[in-house]
Amino acid sequence: MEGAISSRPNKRIAVVTGGNKGIGFEVCRQLARDGGVTVVLTARDETRGAGAAEKLRALGVTDVVFHQLDITDASSIATLVDFLEARFGKLDILVNNAGVGGVEYPQELDANDEKVSSLHQFAGLDSNQRLEWMVKNVREPIDAARKAVETNYYGTKHVTQALLPLLLQSSSQGRIVNVSSEYGLLRLIRNEEVRRDLNDIHNLTEERLDEVLDKFLQDFEADALEAHGWPTGFSAYKVAMAATNAYTRILARRHPTLRVNCAHPGYVKTDMSMGSGVLTPEEGARGVVKVALLLDGGPTGKYFTKGEEASFV
Repeated sequence: MEGAISSRPNKRIAVVTGGNKGIGFEVCRQLARDGGVTVVLTARDETRGAGAAEKLRALGVTDVVFHQLDITDASSIATLVDFLEARFGKLDILVNNAGVGGVEYPQELDANDEKVSSLHQFAGLDSNQRLEWMVKNVREPIDAARKAVETNYYGTKHVTQALLPLLLQSSSQGRIVNVSSEYGLLRLIRNEEVRRDLNDIHNLTEERLDEVLDKFLQDFEADALEAHGWPTGFSAYKVAMAATNAYTRILARRHPTLRVNCAHPGYVKTDMSMGSGVLTPEEGARGVVKVALLLDGGPTGKYFTKGEEASFV
């Protein structure tokens, strides 16, 4: 499961969650190939994760090792921490890429099928039209909304908290990159109180984030999203991303020796977008990797889109 690579003491170590396909797979490939980093590729499914690591090695990317990780499972997170402590004793880069769409896809479109992007043609449609197509072709039940919040926000948070001690052991400034989305921008939330609180980075707390997410799920179940100013169309994904962006800024404030940032890869052709994106996973990963490899003393607590600093709003 863990592979047989060894790493020089001064070589940087990276963990990438959700690394078995799409953007995550490309982030692993580019970090190991171009960044000179030893990459721990993690995935929930052991067979798929081990297969992805083997695929990278077949491509000549040898400095990669697989370890199973379900970011919603505390015991799985703890097992990864134990492995990293025993194998490397530190961590330099954490890329939180694992996530879910918070929707149910049409039965004929299996969101876990990597061939899905070849099933539909979007020639002649711009990005907004493609996004509209996506919204019209999915369902948003409450169970999927809860899963999005639990995975995209709380899963990311719990992995990050567990790995913080190892990141603080980095000889360079440890980096945390939360793969984000323009769907997490605050302008999409019409509720002025929520939007203000999520942007009040000097006073925002994790407890307030919990309250916001609890209220969102209550309103979702009561079919009161529009009435209370929440976004619609991939609503849980949007709110979970906005919360993750806010948590990123809290972490950056709390740990000034780390570089903690959000990275929006762009609208990428993946199973989550049902192949409707305009960028390849390779293109989308480039911006994420650029943020992961920022120089010491670089920006922290920032939002990047396709590798360039932008606004959270």
